[in-house]
Amino acid sequence: MLIGGEWRQAAGHEEIEVVNPATEEVVGAVPKASAEDVELAVATAKRAFGEWSRTDVEKRAAIVARAAALVEEHAKDLAATLTSEQGKPLAEAMGEVTHLAHGLHYYAEAATKVRGAHQELPSAFGPAYGMVIRRPMGVCAAITPYNFPLTLLGTKVAPALVAGNTVVAKPASTTPLATLGVARLFAEAGLPDGVLNVVTGRGSEIGDVLVGHPDVRRIAFTGETETGRHLMSVAGPLMKRVTLELGGSDPVIVCADADVEAAVKAVIIGRYWNAGQACLGCKRVYVEEPVYDAFVSALVERVGRYEPGDGTVKAEKPRLRMGPIHTREARDTLLAQIEDGGGEVLVGGGTGEHDKGWFLEPAVVAEPRADSRLVREEVFGPVLPVFRFAEFDDAIARANDTRYGLGSSIWTHDVRKIHRAAQDIDAGMTWVNQIHYGYDELPFGGIKDSGFGKEHGLEALDSYVELKSVVVGGLA
Repeated sequence: MLIGGEWRQAAGHEEIEVVNPATEEVVGAVPKASAEDVELAVATAKRAFGEWSRTDVEKRAAIVARAAALVEEHAKDLAATLTSEQGKPLAEAMGEVTHLAHGLHYYAEAATKVRGAHQELPSAFGPAYGMVIRRPMGVCAAITPYNFPLTLLGTKVAPALVAGNTVVAKPASTTPLATLGVARLFAEAGLPDGVLNVVTGRGSEIGDVLVGHPDVRRIAFTGETETGRHLMSVAGPLMKRVTLELGGSDPVIVCADADVEAAVKAVIIGRYWNAGQACLGCKRVYVEEPVYDAFVSALVERVGRYEPGDGTVKAEKPRLRMGPIHTREARDTLLAQIEDGGGEVLVGGGTGEHDKGWFLEPAVVAEPRADSRLVREEVFGPVLPVFRFAEFDDAIARANDTRYGLGSSIWTHDVRKIHRAAQDIDAGMTWVNQIHYGYDELPFGGIKDSGFGKEHGLEALDSYVELKSVVVGGLA
């Protein structure tokens, strides 16, 4: 673990093995942190906060920019590490590393662009003016999941650091290796000791200690909804600032006037990238009757090209490589959801013939029951329910018939329907004729059981500072 610029073992000297989900081979081991280790990391971050918060913002930004450049320089090594521990194909891992570097550059450039406010005040007590200043908060916790461990680390660490905070990061216990690699690059970039610390361990054992620590002022969490709900029960009584990016069941509405080919291509990426293991992704598709058959036919043909297998090996064209499901338990959940769904499995849904690894053949399921697990729950894998609709109002209603509200999209050139979707779909983001993709430049976050608060954009910077009003009088 990285604590105060030192690479340390756990206080209890225990370790956690990291397993490749494609081969079931052990690819590394990391310290199994205890409450004692978390206490040390937080205390170290608190000590480092004073000097770092007073460091010139341009210097803070320059360090983050150097870290971004080092990420680009070491992209191949980071991607190889990510594939070995997470399972995604190397091409997808490279895409994640590139996204991380872009986000770091974005916040390095944005750091000096945030402005305060100034105004003249009523003169009942004499001439005065008011200022609104932004002050860093202190120690921030960044808790990240296994599906996109690097990009989700960047969306938390970059704005926190350029705003003048210090960070204790806790990656998922199954994907800590690439995160530690990035932390090493931050140190090489000149980040002072203690400003970024990484503790490795199981959330069930150290999560509450980190979240409930009195010196942790701000928590950013990405993960399951139920875990986020528990986190709130710990953080709420302590009045901590929290953002939660939780589960999703993003609807896609494809209208009769849509570019069907473009919609199919986008849905393919939005559902099957990273073996469908994404909070943000195309998880329910509603297709208007006149283009339903054409859409489904093209969808099934393309999904059939995927070949689950080891992410380090390219599939022979025209096949496409898909990595494994991250854990056996997650794959078992997906199989149970398919079984409960009803409807017609048009392609995939089996485990294939693999001696090792937790693979699932990507599936398309036509018209599953509306009350089934496949529709009501978050489906965290390469399984896509597809439905037909006749009336646009019905499509909107069915899109909103979920406890989640993360992303959504619509495919149409009818400006009235675009406006309806933007206004009426209950989600934190709506894409129009576009793939579901989280842009660093735009605020992103969900509503309902998908959480609250925003990451990405300048709005994320605002969430890592405290606003303070200052009144200056005595001007007469």
